[in-house]
Amino acid sequence: MADRSAGVCATWQPLTFLADPTSNGARPPYIGSYLRPRFRMRTLIFKEVRGFLGSLIGQVVVVVFLLITGLFLWVFPNNILDTGYADLAPLFFIAPWVFLFLVPAVTMRSFSEEKRTGTIELLLTKPLTEMQLVLAKYIAAVILIVFALLPTLVYWYSLYDLAIPRGNLDTGGIIGSYIGLLSLASCFAAIGVFASSITENQVVSFMVAVFLCFILYLGFDLVASFDAFGAMEGPIRSIGIQDHYTSLSRGVVDLRDVLYFLGTITVFLLLTRTALQSRRW
Repeated sequence: MADRSAGVCATWQPLTFLADPTSNGARPPYIGSYLRPRFRMRTLIFKEVRGFLGSLIGQVVVVVFLLITGLFLWVFPNNILDTGYADLAPLFFIAPWVFLFLVPAVTMRSFSEEKRTGTIELLLTKPLTEMQLVLAKYIAAVILIVFALLPTLVYWYSLYDLAIPRGNLDTGGIIGSYIGLLSLASCFAAIGVFASSITENQVVSFMVAVFLCFILYLGFDLVASFDAFGAMEGPIRSIGIQDHYTSLSRGVVDLRDVLYFLGTITVFLLLTRTALQSRRW
């Protein structure tokens, strides 16, 4: 019996095929080591969203956005009921201007508050890269923007029900306008997160973000309107957000517009990562 056991022990070999061939039979890293950063990133996103929705400023931002857009759509002169047209164009005209101030209000405390309280150092010691930290803050801000946009679907349903005949709406244009508005707000969020990473003061972060958002949204259109630029008017306008937002609002999702928004968001997120990394220089 002892000989048989010894034979089995002598012929048993470890399952080395699971290890890296160059690791001389060493055990591979536990799969949880790859997943833990993602779980921590998700935890940070949920923490940011819960903290914002549970705060007074979070509730005020959502209520103010719905109040302003609702007044322009249904109450103020030349509203939808006065014109008699089932069209959500007034919403997509006023919403960018409202987001110009509300999105910086959402993002102004992303990193500036961490710097002011001194918790940024603790945050940077977590097993997350600077880019993962930036993405967590940014995704949380975008989720909050989506929460603010969702109730506006009531406006769409109201027009759908009031239209004669019922449902006589430019659905393609409305969907394109929502895509454009979400893309615009996502750009504003990336700018706001960047502004928050370069200062400890939330008010300064808010003002810088509003200024940058205004320049990127309308500034290039104003510059292009000067006669001195002549044939350069088109290329200069294409640098700004408004040109691409207007294009998406027509209901046609152009790849050039999508790439513009993705590129703008990426640039500001990379700038935010650089601002965080500069603390180590």
